[in-house]
Amino acid sequence: MGLSTHVLDTMHGSPAAGMHVALYTTDGDQATLVKQFNLNHDGRNPDGLLFDNASLKAGTYRLVFGVAEYFKARGVALPEPNFLNKVSLDFGVAHPDQHYHVPLLVSPWSYSTYRGS
Repeated sequence: MGLSTHVLDTMHGSPAAGMHVALYTTDGDQATLVKQFNLNHDGRNPDGLLFDNASLKAGTYRLVFGVAEYFKARGVALPEPNFLNKVSLDFGVAHPDQHYHVPLLVSPWSYSTYRGS
């Protein structure tokens, strides 16, 4: 299966279509950009998988979500500075033969994540 992500906009009750996301591999404090993309109409990464099982390796990763940019584009008046600008999720992959789904539930004021299926 591999690695995937999905973002739900809890303020509007909809997928976060168009949100900018960056995926990095990490090694300690070093982060290497793997890819950048905008979420599709369903709030999912557009290629289906960020890594398939053949490409996903055990290790640490980071997803960075452009939260403030997304909500500003939706017409939400945010204070300056924004409470949430970018949300960074650092996570580990211990079993690359399994599926790792990293969803984000987000508003301008809060977020939550979990390992999905």
